[in-house]
Amino acid sequence: MRDDKENIIVNKTFDFALSIIEFSEELYKANRFPLANQIFKSGASIGANVREAQNAESKADFIHK
Repeated sequence: MRDDKENIIVNKTFDFALSIIEFSEELYKANRFPLANQIFKSGASIGANVREAQNAESKADFIHK
């Protein structure tokens, strides 16, 4: 299901994850550890889910993921 042309969704979710990492680092500096940890996990998972869907083996697998 994967094609190697540029995909705007993959690019935007990657950029979003980088922004989330920077933001969570600022929260850690402010000693907001639980909030920083949760934002980091949830923000980074978006890109991971998109990547997983992009590497689907079939159309049915893509829909499932």
